[in-house]
Amino acid sequence: MQAHYDCIIIGAGHNGLVCGAILARRGKRVLIVEASTSVGGPAATHEFAPGFRASTAHLMHLMPRSLITALGLEQHGLQFAANGMATTSLSPSGNHLLLTPESVAAASPVDAEAYPAFLTRMTRLAGALRPMLASVPPRLGTDAWSDRIALLKLGWQIRRLGRKDMRELLRIIGMNAYDLCTDYLKAPLLQGALAFDATLGGNLGPRAPGTVLPWLVRLAMQGADGNVGLAQPVGGMGGLSDALARAAKAAGAEVRTGVRVDRVLVADDRVTGVVLSSGESYLAPVVVSNADPKTTFIDLLGPEHLDTEFVRRVDRARSKGVVAKLHLALDRLPAFANLPESALRGRLLLAPSLTYVERAFDAPKYGEYSAAPAMEITVPTVNDPSLAPAGSHVLSAVVECAAYDLRAGWTEQRDAYQALLIDQLEGLAPGLRSSVRAAELLTPVDLEARYGNRGGHWHHADLALDQFYFVRPVAGAAQYSTPVAGLFLCGAATHPGGGVAGENGRLAAQAVLAKAV
Repeated sequence: MQAHYDCIIIGAGHNGLVCGAILARRGKRVLIVEASTSVGGPAATHEFAPGFRASTAHLMHLMPRSLITALGLEQHGLQFAANGMATTSLSPSGNHLLLTPESVAAASPVDAEAYPAFLTRMTRLAGALRPMLASVPPRLGTDAWSDRIALLKLGWQIRRLGRKDMRELLRIIGMNAYDLCTDYLKAPLLQGALAFDATLGGNLGPRAPGTVLPWLVRLAMQGADGNVGLAQPVGGMGGLSDALARAAKAAGAEVRTGVRVDRVLVADDRVTGVVLSSGESYLAPVVVSNADPKTTFIDLLGPEHLDTEFVRRVDRARSKGVVAKLHLALDRLPAFANLPESALRGRLLLAPSLTYVERAFDAPKYGEYSAAPAMEITVPTVNDPSLAPAGSHVLSAVVECAAYDLRAGWTEQRDAYQALLIDQLEGLAPGLRSSVRAAELLTPVDLEARYGNRGGHWHHADLALDQFYFVRPVAGAAQYSTPVAGLFLCGAATHPGGGVAGENGRLAAQAVLAKAV
């Protein structure tokens, strides 16, 4: 007997779980299948050394409070070890900068007025994008009134900024982050930190056109209703993923882990279910893939079911990762030079200048890893001691930049790269090297192997003007539906982009429900 469902979701990452929970709450019979033995994907917590646990995606900062409340995540166990976490921009010289208006003013008097004014204006401009990020993108070139009205609302949202701010938004949205930062700000540590956030996870350095857009999107998402800011769930990001899984199950969804989908079934040009690697099959008129587009369309569906031009678009989508992840098991708390211990409760950025960040992005262009990488560093055990044995700590670092297709090969270069990263951290926190008891390095190739995202991209696909909104991930699949009836997308490559926000899953569920399934 084959099991029948209203909807099958491939992948129990956070977006798949959000999508499944919403559909189940609307009375659909939902099955969520996950190849790993645990839910969450990169937003899971795993043991990388005996007693030491970490999360690949280590911070939560873009999920709106409305979604947390709607799914009852706190009733399903979500707790925060920290929220509203501060950011410190690290300097190799020890003159670090806490990114608050007061600290910036003390360290750089020339930015005392400029920085608050810059943040206020950019937040206002980003706010005009927020309604767009919280809705299914309209289709272009149609006569449907729903699409026309959505476009009119977008135009009005921008127009109501006023003439001056509207012109500024249109001026900067396709601009590079380097020029924007130098236009408004002077302190290198401040400029570098903003450039890091603008380029995190992508393939383009701050001098590349279009790098202001990801930063505006990030600001817009941070400005969502009741956003908790930079936050660390209790138990790592797995605390969030487990709460999402419990919410989905409470709504009636079935969640199966350790189950790998081998292919999507198609009959008469529409999906009919999935076949597992075990040979089992499950039937449903709707399949929602939380996998990246190349895995979904090329590997699971098969190009024979798609138009040749559409397959070309999918193949050309930029999805090679340049981000690595480092986890260190430490026998004591790291001591960063000239940095108060309280700063370890927040995040630390090693991005001391615009030029530093730009040079980090040069290496992948030539099939190399940066000898002076930029990093986002946290010590999650300061806020949540349960992640390590008593008295011990975990250091977690997102590292840019390292080529996916490393010219010398990752098998030969892994140990050298890991040593380089630990040396870099030793320069900031003297004595750290001697406290390392174990280490885990996840290169872009490892991220691909562990989480199944083709190319090992941090966000499944670059967020850029030609891969945004109407055309994210590609034209023909930008409204969560695809050229094959009944097949939908909900992963990080869909609108509005990457990050642990859950909006992709929520909007994908809306798109499914709009088809009256």
